[in-house]
Amino acid sequence: MGLLNNHRILVTGVLTDDSLAFGIAKRALEEGATIALSGAGRGTSLTKRTARKLGDIGDVIELDVTDPTQIDAAAEELTSRFGRLDGLVHAIGFAPQSCLGSGMFTAPFEDVAIAMNISTYSLAALVGAFRPLLAKSEALGGASVIALDFDGSRAYPQYDWMGVMKAGLESLGRYLAREVGPDKIRVNMLAAGPVRTVAAKSIPGFSQFEDTWSEKAPLGWDVYDSSAVADTAVALLSPLLRGTTASIVYVDGGFHSMG
Repeated sequence: MGLLNNHRILVTGVLTDDSLAFGIAKRALEEGATIALSGAGRGTSLTKRTARKLGDIGDVIELDVTDPTQIDAAAEELTSRFGRLDGLVHAIGFAPQSCLGSGMFTAPFEDVAIAMNISTYSLAALVGAFRPLLAKSEALGGASVIALDFDGSRAYPQYDWMGVMKAGLESLGRYLAREVGPDKIRVNMLAAGPVRTVAAKSIPGFSQFEDTWSEKAPLGWDVYDSSAVADTAVALLSPLLRGTTASIVYVDGGFHSMG
């Protein structure tokens, strides 16, 4: 019997099969979940191609988190398809190029606002819209929301405004957990170490993480292996961690705690 038998889960942010979201979706299926994927804009066609590698999971749901109309339509589609949600994986992040690798004084507020809307505020937008579905979860302990994170407690080279967005995401997660907890919905951050994905390649200086992370992390770290991240996500989605909410769960080989 799988850990996620009879779970209905929406996974956002799948673009290619090297993405963290794809690994989570694949492991969730292996543990018995029924999943749906969402895609946005021009990336939707890529999500659809990648979704075929997961088998017959139904149509990809169009979901641009900056468009309230699409968010409402996605909620209606999930109501029709599933009737409830037992899990939501938020793997959405974007920042204009000016927000990365140029320091903190280059990006205009308009670009920072775009990064905030997509990378941080979208978590509140989705949890708010899907709250009635999440509240109907039949899973032991209720529904689970996971937001993919990258340690927001430190200032990392080149990460700049996206680091600020991740710090905001962590704080937002705590506030959401407090608000939706009475509905038996838990909200946690999954702070992964650097993994070489298409998204990671767009971050200036990503090679600096590759070069130092495995040396400094007590357990070591392989930037080509996201399996530990997927396994941890399955645990968070499952009833095994039904008493855990408002938490940051690190899957980074221990790097975040080293001096």
